[in-house]
Amino acid sequence: MSNKIKQIAIYGKGGIGKSTTTSNISAALAKAGYKVMQFGCDPKSDSTNTLRGGKYIPTVLDTLREKNAVQPEEVIFQGFAGVYCVESGGPAPGVGCAGRGIITAVQLLKQLNVFEELELDFVLYDVLGDVVCGGFAMPIREGIAEHVFTVSSGDFMAIYAANNLFKGIKKYSNSGGALLGGVIANSVNAPYAREIIDDFVKKTSTRVIEYIPRSVTVTQSELQGKTTIEAAPDSEQAKIYTRLADKIAGHTESKAPSPLEIKELREWAAEWADHLLAVEAGEVRGAAANI
Repeated sequence: MSNKIKQIAIYGKGGIGKSTTTSNISAALAKAGYKVMQFGCDPKSDSTNTLRGGKYIPTVLDTLREKNAVQPEEVIFQGFAGVYCVESGGPAPGVGCAGRGIITAVQLLKQLNVFEELELDFVLYDVLGDVVCGGFAMPIREGIAEHVFTVSSGDFMAIYAANNLFKGIKKYSNSGGALLGGVIANSVNAPYAREIIDDFVKKTSTRVIEYIPRSVTVTQSELQGKTTIEAAPDSEQAKIYTRLADKIAGHTESKAPSPLEIKELREWAAEWADHLLAVEAGEVRGAAANI
């Protein structure tokens, strides 16, 4: 056990695969012998499902609504390889701010001294990255997480969300906020996805920490309510997640990214659209088609 708990936030737009990625990182780190907590920061409260056989757990906000005082064992549950699972939860539908649950849950666990008492090595915050509002930005803004990674595909809306996140990181970087460790490139076997992400990270002065292909192994594992690390430990996909977990465990240097202004982002996307159209029309051939 290291003296310092390494706190990491993983962001990404809804549906991009950030919970799948985070859970597999948690499972791989726990399997390697680390003490890990996964902290679900999405109102859907399904971040930790695949670490617990597909089961949902009571959320911090729901538990607080029922009673004033909460004991750690009422909101912290162990899953695969001993990973501690927590879900912040959200407000009742149509009421209040979804990000508020993150603030409340983090403050509660800090008051209860949970991180130290469990002697954790890693806390992974799985955070919705569509809106970097006050609550969702909390792990960055208050420097709760030291390192931020974002999951993105080559899809424009995923890149748009990543660029917005970069703006939030840059904004708080001078006041002790978290810094960017890099981009986890997901679904990179889609046509041109890898080239598009590589170009985006180059433009924003960041880097790709790992490329993750889309795989039926992941779907198969999740249908069993498990991570790929648990359900298919010898698969190629599990090896990729394990390699990513090793990189995150050893990661020390993060920095502020250089986000694109919206006009620059639109122009960049339009250039790619023109290039792909030319490729499809057969106007670009050979090596130039892969640029």
